[in-house]
Amino acid sequence: MEAVVNTVETIMWVNHLSLLPGDSSVETSHNAVSSGVGTGLSGLVIGSTTVGDTAPGGGNKVVQMGPEVPAGYLIKGVKIAYQNSNVRSYITQVRISQLQTSPSTALVLLDDPTHLNAAGAVYANSAVTSIDPSKGALVLDLRVNFGDTSDRIVVRGVGLLLQKQ
Repeated sequence: MEAVVNTVETIMWVNHLSLLPGDSSVETSHNAVSSGVGTGLSGLVIGSTTVGDTAPGGGNKVVQMGPEVPAGYLIKGVKIAYQNSNVRSYITQVRISQLQTSPSTALVLLDDPTHLNAAGAVYANSAVTSIDPSKGALVLDLRVNFGDTSDRIVVRGVGLLLQKQ
């Protein structure tokens, strides 16, 4: 993923444990003692009952949340702390969409297809963007791809890279 330029003033960590499965094939869980992946740290554990990155009913296989951003800040990117149990299963896309004036449509404002498939626990920054959260509600999606249903992806943190307007 691209490095974020020096215009970022702060990272606002959001509640990564509130990421919700986008469909019934995606499962999330949490164990405060150990995620079962890596060295025992906890995190949001993501699994899937099917392989691939497309939901059985169509659409992207995701976990998602509606992040809240303080007034007066722009979102410049997303920082993710993650670990995969196996490199064949990983986050395939980071996306932020924003609800438009008509609440029946949303516009994708960040669409980073970089595969987060590193071995080991790592931080990754998304591509640089510039999103004004005051213009509409936001949805943050992490698209996931599973090579095997026994694999797990653990999200240990999600931060929004913010810049004062």
